[in-house]
Amino acid sequence: MGKIKKKGTSGQARNYITRTQAVRKLQISLPDFRRLCIFKGIYPREPRNNKKASKTSSQATTFYYTKDIQYLLHEPLLAKFREQKALSKKIARSLGRNEVNDAVRLEKYGTPKITLDHIIRERYPTFVDAIRDLDDALSLLFLFANLPSTSTVPSKVIARCQRLCHEFEHYLITSNSLRKSFLSIKGIYYQATIQGQDVMWLVPYRFVQKATQDVDYRIMGTFVDFYSTLLGFVNFRLYTSIGLVYPPKFNAESDERGAELGAFTLEGRVGDGLENGDSLKTIANGHSQTTNSVEVQRQLEQVVQLEESEQDQENDNQAGKEENDDALDKFETAAPEADTLAQPDLDSNQTASLFASFTFYISREAPRHPIEFLLRAFGCRRIGWDPVLGEGAYTNDEIDGRITHQVVDRPSLPESTSLGESGEQGQNVDNNSRTLRPGMRVPGRTYIQPQWVWDCINAGRLLRPDLYAPGATLPPHLSPWVQAAPGQYDPRASLAEQELDGEAQQALEESRNDGKEDDPSSSDVESSEEGSVDGRMDIAGSDNEEDEVDEVPAEEDFAGFEDEEAGGVGSGNEHEDERSQHQKELEAEAAGLPFSSTPVSGKPSTGTIGTEAKKRALKKQKEEEELERRKMMMSRKKRKLFEKMQYSNSKRDAEAEKLRSKRRRLERAS
Repeated sequence: MGKIKKKGTSGQARNYITRTQAVRKLQISLPDFRRLCIFKGIYPREPRNNKKASKTSSQATTFYYTKDIQYLLHEPLLAKFREQKALSKKIARSLGRNEVNDAVRLEKYGTPKITLDHIIRERYPTFVDAIRDLDDALSLLFLFANLPSTSTVPSKVIARCQRLCHEFEHYLITSNSLRKSFLSIKGIYYQATIQGQDVMWLVPYRFVQKATQDVDYRIMGTFVDFYSTLLGFVNFRLYTSIGLVYPPKFNAESDERGAELGAFTLEGRVGDGLENGDSLKTIANGHSQTTNSVEVQRQLEQVVQLEESEQDQENDNQAGKEENDDALDKFETAAPEADTLAQPDLDSNQTASLFASFTFYISREAPRHPIEFLLRAFGCRRIGWDPVLGEGAYTNDEIDGRITHQVVDRPSLPESTSLGESGEQGQNVDNNSRTLRPGMRVPGRTYIQPQWVWDCINAGRLLRPDLYAPGATLPPHLSPWVQAAPGQYDPRASLAEQELDGEAQQALEESRNDGKEDDPSSSDVESSEEGSVDGRMDIAGSDNEEDEVDEVPAEEDFAGFEDEEAGGVGSGNEHEDERSQHQKELEAEAAGLPFSSTPVSGKPSTGTIGTEAKKRALKKQKEEEELERRKMMMSRKKRKLFEKMQYSNSKRDAEAEKLRSKRRRLERAS
């Protein structure tokens, strides 16, 4: 006889442990247990059989792996949590004895310091693993960087998040790692390529945030502590990989005055090109600053001038880059039904020089920080803005002649209000800042809306600025990560590329039928009747009017009628027929049809239209019959699956056709 197993010692009852049992085993409180699980990356698990895992208990509970809880027994943070618990008891005892000074001293000097460095090294053994997990970290840190300071969210946490985020943005600007961005309802999406890994995060808009009470900020604060430590490690590794000193110099006074990115000064070692290997190259917002050695400064100026001359030469030869052998290849599909091939992204040289030759000025109503970040990340070194937006600008003078583009978000500015030679301007804030009066425009400057910056970055080239003029209806801002699937409506492609066979002609026929009642050229018979009443036509011909109207649908009789009346009534409407024929040719050209498909006469040939409609209906009927024959050869299971697929495809095609018809009406109306 085999040995009888004791209940609850094997299987799921041994592999899973409840949360209450885990807290008792670790001898910590429930909040500390949550913090520890977040730091270590341990999450609840769902067993296959809750009854067996809970040892015949029917109560709903949370389960963890037993091995995960045993792994937590050796965590050094448990000792820190116990020290904090002991300290809280001492502070409570001192307050109970009315020893306030002792309680303040214990809280100030006796609080144990918790570090998460060892946990970062455990969870991310390689640097690539840390980069892959940056999506959630950046989204949460940028969120806390824009929150207001409250009792649940201290100002120190917000300042730390802002500093880490600005350091990360400076790395993206220096390394030209930013690739795409998108304006959505939730916020601004960014995507960067860091050491071959695509990182995407979300930055909320800078509205007045109101902290709600239905959010557990203690749990979110735990994630902020972990992610801030992670981003600090990543920033250190990224800065050192490109030869920069970390952390960069931070000017707190400049940051309080709204400098943001301008409050940081990047320092990089340039020992390769100089004799003194310990010398530093100081970079602040794209402008070199002085160092201690005069010789070093002279060599640095030569290097900067050489880089600027090379960059200007690249900008002049930007048109010939596409013909270069090193240009990126474009993959084209062999058949129209084939899948769309993914095109390679732009290299760092092309993205670094997109806005390099321009000088931008950001108006006070435009969002300064995201525009400044995008412009600097794509090569622009000279960015000015209104003084009320903060310091750190290249220039605060709105009338500066070096400005080539101005980002505005106002109604359209008429050309008649351009700034003349007299130089009318508003009140000067100081000697370096001049502002225009409302409605004034500087001649020779390109005025654009903020969306132009995002669309140029996503397209990888400079778009037409007149489409983004102030007050103009902007083109659709589409997500750069959504690729149009075959059969779906693509707003980027033209209407002729997406229309099915005969769809344009059918839409043209429907529009003609709808406009027959309003078209004066389509009611010649009625005009002839009115002419007979006025006495301008022969009354003897009015007896056969009904027979002639009945014979109109026949193509041959209709042509013969025109031949017979060529010398009579038709000669009076000759110019009108030419105008109607020209109108039909324009409609056919807009629909993408050849001119030969339109009738020669001014009136539409109903016989030709009816023949083409019958051909399309016959072709559709044959396809449906062939489809039914194939479905009869399928099994029941496959036939049901095929019908579901067919239903979803028909629903998608109907939606695409609806969008195409809407776009067709808009194009005709315009």
